[in-house]
Amino acid sequence: MSVIEHLEALRRALIVSLVAWAITTVGSFFITRQVIGLLVVRAGIGHAYYFGPTGGVILELQVAMYIGLVIAAPIVIQQIWWFVSPGLHAHERRFILPVIVASIVFFLIGVAVAIFALPLYIRVLNSLAPANTTYFADISQLVGFMLIMVIGFGIIFELPVVLFMLGMVGIINSKWLYKNRIWWFLGLGLLANFLTPGVDPFTPLIMFVPLWIFFEGTALLLKVLKR
Repeated sequence: MSVIEHLEALRRALIVSLVAWAITTVGSFFITRQVIGLLVVRAGIGHAYYFGPTGGVILELQVAMYIGLVIAAPIVIQQIWWFVSPGLHAHERRFILPVIVASIVFFLIGVAVAIFALPLYIRVLNSLAPANTTYFADISQLVGFMLIMVIGFGIIFELPVVLFMLGMVGIINSKWLYKNRIWWFLGLGLLANFLTPGVDPFTPLIMFVPLWIFFEGTALLLKVLKR
């Protein structure tokens, strides 16, 4: 493909992704209040407050955009791989559909783990506050923080997909992954501790165990494929 053709493909992928996001955002307005209620309940704070006459409306718009992004994620992921696919060899393109499905599945797993870990996050962060202070929940900041965390978990759980594709295009291989396994172990452990803070040593395992399984599974798959 020429540079112009690549730019046209990028333009098409961006337009399709943005249109999908806009449509899902509009549709998400019908469930924003239920989602906000769920997040407040999961945070375990009882009640939250907004400040200013437009606070509630802006909050619903913000939540709708985040929900729309999550719902549109399968289309966005498909467009990303569609844009990348022309740069792959013919024998590599047969993995595109499985990779798209895996990307969507791992993203949703990350979202589910984040929602599960929400009460832990809020409890730990509140425990770090200075003495004689009380958390007064600003609903906009609270929901914004939680939604960013949810999407962040979804992106982080794309690790096996990224490793697999890097292996398929020859940037890394299974030998390199196994050779540097100890550094991956330490890196993923630090990442898990950062993403799931807690005073006990077991809480970070919520994040570390799946990440390590993903790493080992991807390395094994690349080894089986002789990559």
